[in-house]
Amino acid sequence: MRPRDDRDGAHGDDTGPYGAPGGGDSRRSGRDAGQERRHERVRAADVIAEGVRGAQPREIPGRLCAVAVKLLPVIGASVSLRSDGMPVQLSASSDQASHLSEVQATLGDGPCMYAAATGAPVLASDLTAGPDARRWPVFAQQATAAGVQAVYSVPLGNDAVCVGTLDLYRATPGELTLRELRTAQLVASVMTVALMALPQGAENGDGGEEPWLSGLATDHDEVYQAIGMIMVQLGVASEEALARLRAHAFAHNRTALEVARDVVSHRKRFDRD
Repeated sequence: MRPRDDRDGAHGDDTGPYGAPGGGDSRRSGRDAGQERRHERVRAADVIAEGVRGAQPREIPGRLCAVAVKLLPVIGASVSLRSDGMPVQLSASSDQASHLSEVQATLGDGPCMYAAATGAPVLASDLTAGPDARRWPVFAQQATAAGVQAVYSVPLGNDAVCVGTLDLYRATPGELTLRELRTAQLVASVMTVALMALPQGAENGDGGEEPWLSGLATDHDEVYQAIGMIMVQLGVASEEALARLRAHAFAHNRTALEVARDVVSHRKRFDRD
């Protein structure tokens, strides 16, 4: 969905109709709007810089989720890496945000899945009714039951590749303004740099080195271990094993991660039909 403009009656950019500059007042208005955008970006950048100040690399995703909640009209945020089969949740600002991130991973459906697939922002501004609720009916029901009525998913990466998504959760229906979308994209761009700038390792507290993502995605290792076990138990390929894991989780109102933990700990076994 197209974000609404911050200015009543204004175009989505600072030009006149059909992209042509207007008269003197329009040019001044355009300069003023451009200056205001620069000021907004500086203000947002200051909040981001303060939010990540002194953070260790592994702490940055969580810090940026908290910053997004501070800057935007949302009640939660989560960040996930794109991965074969299921997104890998790295961090979330709250249990509610973490749960809805896992719900999308379990269903294999939702705004974050579409944003990761298309590499473009997906703005589901009303999950209570209308096109968004019809597009993701099961996720919409789960989200509204959890107290979230709008979800905005911003891809991480660049025009060539999407490495994940920043997902924002709002308690009430509503569109993001252009200013708010720009702010969300700024947070996402900083998140992308954080995820990609230190691919080899980072100093840990003991003076040694370890992969900087170590520990952030540990839970999802259990998902892939469970998929391997289900493949052996059922004699199926990984795609079918993941589908069976998701189906069992959905049928029992649980997340794929919760069921995976049962499989790994041998509390749950998938038997051939």
